[in-house]
Amino acid sequence: MSILNVAIIGTGGITLQNHLPGLALCRDVRVHALCDANPATLETARQQTGAAIYATSWQDIVIRDDVHAVIIATPNFLHPEIAIAAAQHGKHILCEKPLALNATDAQRMLDEAERAGVRHMTAFTYRFVPAMRYLSHLIDQGELGTPYHYRCLRLQDWGTRNLGWRQVRKFAGTGEIGDMLSHRINFAQYLVGPVRRLVANLKNRTPVRDGAPNDTDDWVAILAEFTNQATGVLESSKLASGHNESWRSLDHVELNGSAATFQFTTGKWNELQAGRLGGSGLKPLSVPPEFWVWPGSPRDPSVGDPLVSFRYDQAVEFINAIREQRPCAIPFNDGVAAQRVMDAAVKSTEVGQWVEVSNL
Repeated sequence: MSILNVAIIGTGGITLQNHLPGLALCRDVRVHALCDANPATLETARQQTGAAIYATSWQDIVIRDDVHAVIIATPNFLHPEIAIAAAQHGKHILCEKPLALNATDAQRMLDEAERAGVRHMTAFTYRFVPAMRYLSHLIDQGELGTPYHYRCLRLQDWGTRNLGWRQVRKFAGTGEIGDMLSHRINFAQYLVGPVRRLVANLKNRTPVRDGAPNDTDDWVAILAEFTNQATGVLESSKLASGHNESWRSLDHVELNGSAATFQFTTGKWNELQAGRLGGSGLKPLSVPPEFWVWPGSPRDPSVGDPLVSFRYDQAVEFINAIREQRPCAIPFNDGVAAQRVMDAAVKSTEVGQWVEVSNL
């Protein structure tokens, strides 16, 4: 196909901020169809894109022969039904995280996409941060040595403002663990390997947000063991007063290995902190320019806010995988693996003990 027609299902903030600018970088790609249950949100996106097709029912979109790929950015509970239908109609799929409300449904999405032979991708956007990519490269080169410890900390200040569907369990599944910690769980399994078992605690400190009930977690902590015997500590909160709620709030990852320690902070997109065994402390380590842009992306890293623009490479990778008939860099497999860890964390909180991830 010369022109690749993309449909976006769910046209709220994440679509306007991430998906549309990313697709604009891609040659011979057209935002052909839009869908949102909210007519006002749909109209905003229609005016911005000029899409020829628009509807409030996703069923009207996935059946269209003139749609080649879909981006799913709806409330979480809708992801499986839409993705499975899209796969059955031969559409390539980029889906926001978490993939589903549980690992069983996420696995169904993966199985159906594989059965249909379509490209599938999980929107773990932070994997495209240049510093994260360079950190992965260093680990692949053996610079870390044997991994000992993984720790991450994501702190934001969301106060008690209303989060819409994200604070309703039947729509979102979980709160902070699915919203923010899912990215860092993916980091952990990408950089260290599969999580074998864990003990966790989830807390809801804001049962009412701006007068509306909230039945989701706004803080989570996990103590984990990986299959390679490494250990992990993961924490994320929406209630870290004073930390801001944007991408400029604290987002920190550290790995300790037998040869070195590396620290990664999303706010320093082109720098790591590194220290060698027996050294005198961590020092800045610049990210080489070849890691500033995702391979195959035409994005100019000097244009725009680098703490935002790296996200656009996600759409480029999705489109290039379709064009090149290869697997996406972050397939549904990654989303399923993260969901298994999240399910285990929820279970651990319920039973108050360690849970084996592989047994769920």
